[in-house]
Amino acid sequence: MTDTHTHLYMDAFAGEECAVVERALAAGVSRMLFPGVSPESHEAMMALHRKFPDCTKVSLGLHPTEVGDDWSEVLDGMESLLEKGVFAAIGEIGIDKHWDSSRIEAQKEAFARQLEWACRYSLPVVIHCREGVEETLEVLRRFEDRLPTLVFHSFTSGTEDVRRIREICNPYFGINGVVTFKNAAALREALPEIGLDRMVLETDAPYLAPVPHRGTRNESAYIPLIRDCVAATLGMPADEVERTTDANASKIFGE
Repeated sequence: MTDTHTHLYMDAFAGEECAVVERALAAGVSRMLFPGVSPESHEAMMALHRKFPDCTKVSLGLHPTEVGDDWSEVLDGMESLLEKGVFAAIGEIGIDKHWDSSRIEAQKEAFARQLEWACRYSLPVVIHCREGVEETLEVLRRFEDRLPTLVFHSFTSGTEDVRRIREICNPYFGINGVVTFKNAAALREALPEIGLDRMVLETDAPYLAPVPHRGTRNESAYIPLIRDCVAATLGMPADEVERTTDANASKIFGE
């Protein structure tokens, strides 16, 4: 199985980083993508990747909540890292209006600049979109027919948003532990609209642990719980969900 979005390098796992990777491997989760969020967390991410190079990949990005007054200078420094060729994707990048909408224009420009990186280096993009579908689509419209492969990470909305997004692009959708929540009926109803062929699985660890672990620290070993819920919702065998979402992850991020 593949966890296409997990932050096992974060402080929430301090001192246990290797142990949580080992638990994921023991649970059958043999590939994990670590998304970048800021320059400050970059070395911790790379250090864990170097310990497990055969089962982890890394991406480079400035998370929208990390966009400050100096965002342009920060991106200048980050861009030089792309020449090393170690990144499987650009992300996680995008729009977040949940905590603070005062920097929305800066978020949009930072998002657009990082999308340009993806186009230049032929890399897929992991999109963070929280309460900002319209702004996200506004930026994507600028790229028209040259959009890279996109993943809408942590998609938790409903059928209407799937259709709105598909008016602009045909991305993959990252489904995580939210799909197991009792109050996530709209997301479960959207799964047939998304279709298994455009779906990947993720945890977003340490956040959004699936039932029965909801409210605790999440980790990549919980991917089977998400797989099983998707399978039950779609009325298909769990091994079919596993096989198809793994193949999708390989198409996006490489083997």
